[in-house]
Amino acid sequence: MPPSHANDNATSSPGDAAEVFLAFLSLGLRSFGGPIAHLGYFRRAFVQQRRWLEDAQFTQLLAMCQFLPGPASSQLGFAIGLHRAGWRGALAAFAGFTLPSALLMFAFAGWAPYLHGVWGQALLHGLKLVAVVVIAQGVLGMWRSLAPDWPRRALAIAACVVLLWQSQAWMQLLVIGAAAALGPWLCRGVEANRGSTLVLGYGHRTGIVLLLIYAVLLFVALTLGARGDLWVQTGAAFYRAGALVFGGGHVVLPWLRQALVDPGWIDEGSFLAGYGAAQAMPGPMFSLAAYLGSRMAGGQGGALDSLVALLAIFLPGFLLLGGVLPFWQRLSTRAGAVRVVAAINAAVVGLLAAALYRPVWTVSIGSMADVVIVACGFVMLVVARQPAWVAVAWCVTASCAGRWLGF
Repeated sequence: MPPSHANDNATSSPGDAAEVFLAFLSLGLRSFGGPIAHLGYFRRAFVQQRRWLEDAQFTQLLAMCQFLPGPASSQLGFAIGLHRAGWRGALAAFAGFTLPSALLMFAFAGWAPYLHGVWGQALLHGLKLVAVVVIAQGVLGMWRSLAPDWPRRALAIAACVVLLWQSQAWMQLLVIGAAAALGPWLCRGVEANRGSTLVLGYGHRTGIVLLLIYAVLLFVALTLGARGDLWVQTGAAFYRAGALVFGGGHVVLPWLRQALVDPGWIDEGSFLAGYGAAQAMPGPMFSLAAYLGSRMAGGQGGALDSLVALLAIFLPGFLLLGGVLPFWQRLSTRAGAVRVVAAINAAVVGLLAAALYRPVWTVSIGSMADVVIVACGFVMLVVARQPAWVAVAWCVTASCAGRWLGF
């Protein structure tokens, strides 16, 4: 039934949580390539092979996940699990898809402090170069898809210039707010979505409760300040990042940097090394939180902080998704809402471009040899269309070879 007629007692689509968990665990073990690649994996697995969704339903869910803040591919997986087996299915989808990469990133956090020698430092430097390559690719791809016309390009360029001038977190929010205000005027060429209805097992009342929980937790995370134990601070920092990031995995970088590096929770080099390592992992980019949580406060964070960080960064996107789902059919047909989000997405391109220069480029690039390594990695991803792990292998190998040759 359409969401507008759904009620909280409706039944979910047939299926069980174990089936959903195993399906998403399989994807979590082999879904290399980042969020865009994940969407292709999901469509092949759940539309073409298992037939859990019709193509029109998949497209509607995808449009909604791209509309909302948060990790689009993980939100889409959560929605597919919800459609298949209710709330247990949604949680099973998240656990299966996230577990492999989260465990790998937690293991890397435990291993990273022992990389003190020449080769260890070369490895970490190579991972920083990976971050430059992958974010540059992300900026280019987002420029093409999210700023396809000159009004949105102007927004992206203006956002980049402003954030290079003032990069504080409050300025990022101000830029996004200004873009939202200008959206209905600048993005008049953006059309609203009109697709098939979505089947949903709960109604508007549940949606409102989820949106209220999202808002209350965001208010607490924004007003907490420096109060609370380390795990409380960790949860607040990662919840803020997950709640406010538009554009998914790559765009979370500046938000997490503001939350963790600026206050001194983690140093810039360790932050970028973890980001680079995350490119070599399957599954969601947000699993970087498992590494960062464990590395908080000079490595004082352990398994608890890693788990808190991981859950906190995903939670707002899932609450928002669950809350908006019952209202989505109506919202997606309103041109004003779609144009606001189009403008926000354009500003996000500028946000990521500014982060590409500072801190990613300024911290990672130290010589002409680094520039050459990054340029070759960029060609591998953009021109040769190689998977991300190829760029990771290249940057790390070239960095180690450069140390050996004395570059």
